[in-house]
Amino acid sequence: MSLFSLIFGNKPKTAAIAKERLQLIIAHERGASNATPDFLPALQKELIAVISKYVSVSEDDIKVSLEKQGNCEVLEVNIVMPEKAGKL
Repeated sequence: MSLFSLIFGNKPKTAAIAKERLQLIIAHERGASNATPDFLPALQKELIAVISKYVSVSEDDIKVSLEKQGNCEVLEVNIVMPEKAGKL
């Protein structure tokens, strides 16, 4: 151990701290995966707003779901398009 490290001490590296924080966030998110994620309703509304600029769709025409398949999570978006798409 050097004299410099004895006087000033060993400071943890910021990358290691960031990694630990990220691991805590991921663990927290995985623990709350039983509940419906908070972003799904907002994502559905944003999709409706964007798609409505080009095609006439209602809120019932777009379904957003998050499914867990093994170790992966799959975000599924189903959009029912009208027979004849009219420009707005």
